[in-house]
Amino acid sequence: MKRTAVLLLPRLSVLLLALAAGAAAQAMSIRELRTLEANEKDGKAYASYYLVGVLEGLREGVESSQRNGQKPTFCVEGRRLEPSMARSLYQTELTRNADSYEADMPVQLVMSGALRNSYCCTR
Repeated sequence: MKRTAVLLLPRLSVLLLALAAGAAAQAMSIRELRTLEANEKDGKAYASYYLVGVLEGLREGVESSQRNGQKPTFCVEGRRLEPSMARSLYQTELTRNADSYEADMPVQLVMSGALRNSYCCTR
């Protein structure tokens, strides 16, 4: 039993560091994403990676809430939802509902709205 605890200790410290880093991280705003795209050498690519991460994070969050018996905010229900679609979902939501979003709002809010509007739950 002691050997197992010793083997798990390094993994536990890595997990705690990852949780602390995640808690310290803040969501990027629409303005910050636009600045990243405009001012960095590979800004467009970095922004795309960020959008994919937001999409995957929201999808995992919904799947986790469903496993816990909660009602999902959006439902893929066998429809196509791929990481390559992140930018177009984000841009479409900003275009359709431009009056609803301010530059200091988080990108996650926009992506969440895009997923809710594009992947409505039917059951």
